[in-house]
Amino acid sequence: MAAKASDLGAAKAGLDAQRTFVLAVLAGAFIALGAMFATVVTTGGADVPFGINRLAGGVVFSLGLVLVVVAGAELFTGNNLIVMAWADRRITLGRLLRNWGIVYAGNLVGAVATALLVFAARQYEFGDGAVGLNVLAIADAKASLGWGQAVALGALCNALVCLAIWLSYAARSVTDKVLAVIFPITAFVAAGFEHSVANMYFLPIGLLVKEEVPEGAAHPDLTWSNALLDNLVPVTLGNIFGGAVMVGLVYWLVYRRPAGRPQGDRPAR
Repeated sequence: MAAKASDLGAAKAGLDAQRTFVLAVLAGAFIALGAMFATVVTTGGADVPFGINRLAGGVVFSLGLVLVVVAGAELFTGNNLIVMAWADRRITLGRLLRNWGIVYAGNLVGAVATALLVFAARQYEFGDGAVGLNVLAIADAKASLGWGQAVALGALCNALVCLAIWLSYAARSVTDKVLAVIFPITAFVAAGFEHSVANMYFLPIGLLVKEEVPEGAAHPDLTWSNALLDNLVPVTLGNIFGGAVMVGLVYWLVYRRPAGRPQGDRPAR
């Protein structure tokens, strides 16, 4: 699994910019669809115990990463594992950062485009407007986070996301991949951790709905500046730490550092 993570990291970093960007747009859309699904499923859950409501949202949100892993796409949070190829000296820091930058931009385009399409479909009016109220509540809660809290929630989230990706490397079938993804992703959603790419959907759709419904005035903290500076920036930093350091570099130290690697399994120079 560690060798596969390094091999895939080198391959991803070597992919041309155009294909990387298109695959990243798809990943942003896939995660946004999972976020949309979770929003609908958790709507009107006032009579459902908190934990059960969160559990249901987490299970259906897993759709996003299932699509990324099975259909194939480039997701910024999962690509934090490319750090293993960098630690193996198979790619330069420049190639690593180039991939992260292109993929992050593509994820943003895909997620925001999906938010615009869902908004144009006026899905927020479904359930007599209950879906729209849930959209607002979710986005407002995210825009109201403190910086330290957002970083910590982002780190915890991407540790689980990258563990889901890591587990999928052991899969031998589509069923294996789906099962590997569901539990870690359900855990991070149910626990309320923060995923930067999912928030590229949750925050724009919330801000769009805020301008369309009277209840929007009750959410003064939900602004574009708060969405960017108090959520996306710190959550992204937390995601990088959780995925690249807490998972990628830890597993590299355990399985791939030269002193601990069997002879004959040296990385290409």
